[in-house]
Amino acid sequence: MGRAFEFRKARKFKRWDKMSKAFTRLGKEIVMAVKEGGPNPESNSRLRTAIQNAKGVNMPKDRVEAAIKRASSKEEKDYEEVVYEGYGPHGIAILVETATDNINRTVANMRVYFSRAGGAVGKTGSLDFIFTRKGIFKINPEGLNIEELELELIDFGAEDIYEHEGEIIVETAFTDFGQMQKALEEKGINVISAELQRIPNTRTELSDEQAEEIENLIEKIEEDDDVQAVYHNMA
Repeated sequence: MGRAFEFRKARKFKRWDKMSKAFTRLGKEIVMAVKEGGPNPESNSRLRTAIQNAKGVNMPKDRVEAAIKRASSKEEKDYEEVVYEGYGPHGIAILVETATDNINRTVANMRVYFSRAGGAVGKTGSLDFIFTRKGIFKINPEGLNIEELELELIDFGAEDIYEHEGEIIVETAFTDFGQMQKALEEKGINVISAELQRIPNTRTELSDEQAEEIENLIEKIEEDDDVQAVYHNMA
């Protein structure tokens, strides 16, 4: 037991904490999807995607159903999606996607996180030249041939298809996200998750000490309940 046991226990708690935050993030996404397009996933593609992503992280079915039911209630709060852009220490660009019911609270928190780390929040659109928004689909590879899959999906906007950590990744342009999602559904392909992500066009190399500063800042930002995703251009 001793130190090894404590290390394993700390890692387990950290994994559970990340899982809990993923459930919270997806719960918000489900609520926003229902408020935008209704509670029926058959006619609401955003909700369908959110439910699919919830399954991908093993979110319990009762939590998914509870989020849909909660969103259908007039008493459920409305979330506004706001993107914050800024620079952390060492010139690293950081883009934060949030879903908040209190913009004043969220922007104040963002400014504190950045300033305490020696960075600053910038103007909206200031990082447009650094990040490109892309559709990222993670697919279960079982029973699939990646070369044949590429030929099948190229007409639906597939820009790149590759294997990563036991999954097939399909990248599309932002504008092709919807048609790729529809094509995968119609072909009955097992999609683990489907997301719009911000991919850096170039990356900045840092020393280990500098990288640790950025990682600490990102970890602090990700702990905020209003934060849905954080992107950066650190190599």
